[in-house]
Amino acid sequence: MGSIASKSTEGPNDDVIEQIVCKEDDIPNNGMQEFEIGNNGNKILVVKQNNEFFAVGSKCSHFGAPLVKGALGDGIVRCPWHGACFNLKTGDIEDFPGLDSIPSFKVSVANGNVKVSAKKYAIEHPKVVKPLTKRNPENKHTFIVIGSGPAGTECVEKLRQEGYDGRLVWVTKDSYLPYDRTKLSKSLSSEATSILLRSHQFYESGDIELLNRVGVESIDTCAKIAYLSNNEQIKFDSMFIASGMTPRSTPEVSKYDNVFTLRTIEDAHKIFQSLSSDCHFVVIGTSFIGMEVAASNFSKVKSVHVIGRSDVPFKESLGREIGERVRELFESKGVIFHMNKSVINYIGYNNRLSEIELSDGLKLKADVCIIATGSKTNVEFLAGSNIEINSTNGAIEVDEYLETNVKGIFAGGDVANAPIYPTDAKSSLGHWQLATYHGKLAALQMIGKKTPIKSVPFFWTALFGTSIRFSGYNRGYTDVLINGDLENFRAVIYYCKGNEIVAVATIGKDPIAAKFAELLRSGRTLNKEQAIDDKWLTEEEDTVVCTRL
Repeated sequence: MGSIASKSTEGPNDDVIEQIVCKEDDIPNNGMQEFEIGNNGNKILVVKQNNEFFAVGSKCSHFGAPLVKGALGDGIVRCPWHGACFNLKTGDIEDFPGLDSIPSFKVSVANGNVKVSAKKYAIEHPKVVKPLTKRNPENKHTFIVIGSGPAGTECVEKLRQEGYDGRLVWVTKDSYLPYDRTKLSKSLSSEATSILLRSHQFYESGDIELLNRVGVESIDTCAKIAYLSNNEQIKFDSMFIASGMTPRSTPEVSKYDNVFTLRTIEDAHKIFQSLSSDCHFVVIGTSFIGMEVAASNFSKVKSVHVIGRSDVPFKESLGREIGERVRELFESKGVIFHMNKSVINYIGYNNRLSEIELSDGLKLKADVCIIATGSKTNVEFLAGSNIEINSTNGAIEVDEYLETNVKGIFAGGDVANAPIYPTDAKSSLGHWQLATYHGKLAALQMIGKKTPIKSVPFFWTALFGTSIRFSGYNRGYTDVLINGDLENFRAVIYYCKGNEIVAVATIGKDPIAAKFAELLRSGRTLNKEQAIDDKWLTEEEDTVVCTRL
């Protein structure tokens, strides 16, 4: 082990607050409750599980969601908004999104009273940034991480947090430090400084060699040498490939200055600078990026037209029922859809697109156009290597430990064709949460802490102020069960495969998606009968964890 960088969980003083927060019987077993501690209105979360008490920070480290409204699992509490999980004993983040842990506090029980002892600094700082190990010059091992998306970012952090003290080289084509890409489609004007995940100083504290604007040209998997675009050759002992994806486009539109794809902050700024109040804005694609961009920029332009090949938006990911209601929402705002259509001609002059001709012959005026029709995996640099690529989706084949067919080389995030827990399926899912989890898992594998995938896919979107959350894996579902009022955006949609519920989408029904994710994570299942009228949420059997909200 190398020396540890600064312990950011400690403050300028060690003032300790001791306070009786409740009686032993005030919280039911498998229940949780918030309590104020100290004199500044700060809150902690106290959990009673298996008749043992735990105390942790009350807010999720990702977006500050109140954890008391989340889902309680075996030894963890799960965020109601985006599904991040925190260990009840340590406060460590175990599933994502977000990068930081939350504070944990000492709890004691005497004479029926529950007392919490906590450092004042920890109470006042809801995020715990775990310190990074420094490099040990005597450790001659070299690890390489490729890509600075959520998978690569979490991998380098986890390696140093878990005590890896060899050389750590991080290669990325990006110009910036890692940032939250999920913000771009919701706010094209986002500045890098406002959405950075970490600072330069943070990575320097762990002796991480970050190479910006550098790509990997090729890999010799036998000699384990990476050849970089800056002409450097690095011999490595282990590697994590998280090179992500590139948005699909076509050569016929690349010549137009007002046609864009969206992946980087540079892309977002170019699009934003092209928009104006008299602009006719055309979006090709009806999945997350296309729909989020259409919603977030509707008020900035004269018109928004959305073109899709299916009959409703989100049909592949969320199904017809939600897709139809989302379309109605967009149309109520004035967005015009052209569904079951394709583009047959791009018309323009002097490198500027002016019109788009659709398969039904209609021509749309287009001052700015975004193509959001999917992505392709960034695996070109693996040509000639021994690493196996899936012939169907172009992703890197990995096992349940994210290892490729080449020992010591791992892959994760969008670029990996990985097992989907708890199913028997494998896929490449473009989820921020799952990619971050892959980064953590890969780091553990690289240092010999073999850990299989055990994360339920969880994603979300926000459209015109309406949030949709999803957990599970619904490929191949046969029908849906809808509880609630979808018309007024308060509903739970259960995706059924035969009699089994395989996924859940919720609108205005937090924390049901988080609870379902926790149910699957614990190895349990849900059937149609239990889902009717959301009966499973109120059952107090051993098959369902009961929480107090």
